[in-house]
Amino acid sequence: MSRALDERRAQFQRYKEDVKERGKPFYPYAMFHDTVMSLVVVSVIVGLAIVWKYTSMLGPLYAPKADPGTTNFVPRPDWYFYFLFYLLRIFKWPNSVILGTIGIPTILLMIMIALPFLDLRRERRLLRRPVAVVAAILTALSMGVLTYKGATAKESLASEVVSAVPTWAKREGFSGNPQAVAGAKLFAQSGCTACHTYLGTGSSNLGAPDLTAIGKGNQGAKFFSDYVANPRAFGNKVMPVFGNLGSAQNIRNIGVFLSVSKGPK
Repeated sequence: MSRALDERRAQFQRYKEDVKERGKPFYPYAMFHDTVMSLVVVSVIVGLAIVWKYTSMLGPLYAPKADPGTTNFVPRPDWYFYFLFYLLRIFKWPNSVILGTIGIPTILLMIMIALPFLDLRRERRLLRRPVAVVAAILTALSMGVLTYKGATAKESLASEVVSAVPTWAKREGFSGNPQAVAGAKLFAQSGCTACHTYLGTGSSNLGAPDLTAIGKGNQGAKFFSDYVANPRAFGNKVMPVFGNLGSAQNIRNIGVFLSVSKGPK
């Protein structure tokens, strides 16, 4: 143990002597390089902002306001998050999503933090560091493949929720009610399960309640239609204002669906 420590100290001393004889001090060499590179990066950002502001090459300056009542918009992340986007499609809720979102990133982060303390060699030539080179290549390839898969992936979440509608209708007992079935399909297509849960489908976010038995209070279809159309009128400032969801009939169908949702039969 003592011999290894002495050897490390000797190597560090030789390293300091090499830096003193052949190296360059941080100031002004490295500081000058960092300053020039920072100015280049800022200039590129400013240039792109000017191009975006005064031309249409990078897209419109302003886009139409988001419509929370849309049933055909599919939200997607920015391209540099596509690899995470597809990774979450691999790890399905609820069985393995914790592993994909917390387990794997945490393990990789711990390895990266520990690596400088575990690898104490001074060798930096790539040909003499095969493990590090292979790990870097595999990481780049995996991120590239996941990014490509995320960019070309077809959205299936809405269709998966829609496929559960017949089960909802059977368990809730509204299979013979066309308006309720239509409202259930619209509920599934509109992304309502992003915040609400219904018979185990969806996720509970922002304090949104489970709607499996929301109709037990017997408020009626009109109450639910009015609530979904404008939650602000009922004091709910978190839920989006859905308006008429494309048509007045759509909002009535949603109301009927919620009014007959009184729990599994």
